[in-house]
Amino acid sequence: MRTVTLNNGVEMPQLGFGVWQVPDEEAHSAVTTALKSGYRSIDTASIYKNETGTGQALRDSGIARDELFVTTKLWNSDQGYDEALRAFDASLERLGLEYVDLYLIHWPMPGYGWYVDTWKALERIHADGRARAIGVSNFTEATLGRLLAEAEVVPAVNQIELHPQLAQSGMRAVGAEHGIATEAWSPLGQGKGLLQEPVLSEVAGKHGKTAAQVVLRWHLQLGNIAIPKSVTPSRIEENIDVFDFSLDSEDMERIATLDSGERIGADPDTMNWLG
Repeated sequence: MRTVTLNNGVEMPQLGFGVWQVPDEEAHSAVTTALKSGYRSIDTASIYKNETGTGQALRDSGIARDELFVTTKLWNSDQGYDEALRAFDASLERLGLEYVDLYLIHWPMPGYGWYVDTWKALERIHADGRARAIGVSNFTEATLGRLLAEAEVVPAVNQIELHPQLAQSGMRAVGAEHGIATEAWSPLGQGKGLLQEPVLSEVAGKHGKTAAQVVLRWHLQLGNIAIPKSVTPSRIEENIDVFDFSLDSEDMERIATLDSGERIGADPDTMNWLG
């Protein structure tokens, strides 16, 4: 497994396992399969309502805690300094862990403007050693710029929607400028047509791989951190089998033609819901 060195020196696996939309009662099985397949980075969030099952799988795995990288996220309705501290305590309790490796603000919600105060709480959590690294998710150039102007700690990660149809070259450049690693959520486009693109099928055939494996390899070669999600054991294993081939410059150029700039998820500049 390749790792990315975050801006505070923490090593993070470049390929992780996401549990978005995995019910809590299924999270234990999915995470157990992922760990057996070789994943060591697991990404959850309080809004996913599966921190309990995820944490139980981590504890039951028998894998040493320092070999695991655990990410969770603060939900919108818990933003604010005191609220964030309470929410973090609740996430730790559900996970059954003494610390997480990465804690993220899930969305900036610019309409409310709470994220700077929220970030101050994350800085305290980090200073207390209860999160080895802190970061953000779904921040744009505007919201990230405001945060950086007032932050004492530069976010280690910005987790954003990123896949070949939304390559996010601008945000990746902004992240690189500030030493912020870019992490892709929905790295495979949520199965909404991306993997049926003829370009990906052709590149996959060339390398004897699947379209999903080609997309994940594309992420790795761009330097993105990626967290594919699946509950199907064969897909979980397939998604980590991407370290035995490389895409050449022609492959990368062909995949770049898929970038339409269209989102699958919400627009971070207008997403302000608390539910």
